[in-house]
Amino acid sequence: MKATSAPLDGNKVRLTVEVDEPEVERVLAEAVRTIGRQLRVPGFRPGRVPRQVLEARVGGAAALRAEALREAIPEFYSRALSDTQVDPIAPPEVDITSGAESGSFSFDAIVAVRPVVAIPGYAGLSVTVPRVEVSDEEVDAQLDRMRETEAELVDVERPAADHDVVTIDLQPISAPEGEPGPDAGGLVDFSYEVGSERLVPGLDHQVRGARPGDVFEVDAEPDRGSAEPGAEVGPGTPAIVRRFRVLVKAVREKQLPALTDEWAAESSEFVTVDELRDELRSRIAAVKRERTTMMARQRSLEALAELVVDDEIPSILVQDEVERRVHDLSHRLEEQGIGFERFLQMTGRTGEDLVTQIRSESHAMVKVDLALRALAEAEGIEVSDEAITDRIDAMASSLGTEARKLRRQLEDSGRIVALRSELRKELASEWLFDHVELFDENGIEVPRDALAQEDAGTLEAVGGGASTDVSLEPGKGDGQ
Repeated sequence: MKATSAPLDGNKVRLTVEVDEPEVERVLAEAVRTIGRQLRVPGFRPGRVPRQVLEARVGGAAALRAEALREAIPEFYSRALSDTQVDPIAPPEVDITSGAESGSFSFDAIVAVRPVVAIPGYAGLSVTVPRVEVSDEEVDAQLDRMRETEAELVDVERPAADHDVVTIDLQPISAPEGEPGPDAGGLVDFSYEVGSERLVPGLDHQVRGARPGDVFEVDAEPDRGSAEPGAEVGPGTPAIVRRFRVLVKAVREKQLPALTDEWAAESSEFVTVDELRDELRSRIAAVKRERTTMMARQRSLEALAELVVDDEIPSILVQDEVERRVHDLSHRLEEQGIGFERFLQMTGRTGEDLVTQIRSESHAMVKVDLALRALAEAEGIEVSDEAITDRIDAMASSLGTEARKLRRQLEDSGRIVALRSELRKELASEWLFDHVELFDENGIEVPRDALAQEDAGTLEAVGGGASTDVSLEPGKGDGQ
């Protein structure tokens, strides 16, 4: 088989595929074997029906050839994509040009491809990231978290404050239609940390300042945030409301162990508080370096995508991404046993809001994709055959299959071209990150060695068996 490609107007490519007569005969022979196994002809065993008899049963030699070629075109097309390195974005328009009745066979396939977009000024991009600095307050907070695992709870008579532990009874007294009613049960003698906001939305606001014996009611709305980070909720969207009655039985204060060298030696692998503090500072910095590096990469991609003009974005790519995201969301909801309508109620928005958000995210993702492809083209970035082999080996290992078998599947389906494109985009992303300039909020350059990737891990080893993971909330102490 021979395949060639030629560019056409409107971001399309013409593939010309020529299949010689011996290969056509191979296809016909395979079709005969397949039909022979499926067709029941009196007097012949399955798979042993002569070709002339099969041709007669399916409408003649021409009908058999037409069916065989129709079935074989997807295979020829996939091989042509691989041979010409064409990466389509839509099904092809196929036109048989010769050989429909006899001899060699050829066809044209008009294929829509991604446009090569313009990214003017890509070599001079700069982004803003926080400096990797660790304050004494952050180290102290981590030490407090370590000590809290050994804290004693002491009854107090004062009003409840953040970080106190209150003992409460919480009973539902009303629920929206379709929800479990007041008899669905509640919580008795439940220990709850004030300010954790982990139980009922609105509870912390009212329990803060309460004393033992206080009774109040909470109208709780669910979290109106999106299941996807950063999503907005449409105005006027009704939320599900539940009402609870709360009885405060006790207020207890956490008393942390004294911050001494003796405590440090007992609770960690370090002999003194100063040694423990130095290690915590180092590990917090490692976590921040990793997060800042991730932020720099993300903002670099966003800055590159901003160079792409929206008018250059093919709508079919955006729609494909929308459908993929909707499919993934539906699959996740199905795994959790949540219906789509229920999901919309829980997140406090309408289907139109969700589709608008998904379409916006899809549009942004397509811009990044096209921008990286354009960067790879502009910088002459190519993927070696060795890199393809290494990636297939890794994929096969994770899938528990043979690399040779996986490669054949990718080649037969034409997906080897897409794999090469993905690797090329990864290389382009690395080039971008290596060349973008980094500045802090004050316009001062951030040195790259401050973003060296390290295995930040957690602080588990510092505190022995205690849970001492670094917790750096966005916007709190990380320079955001």
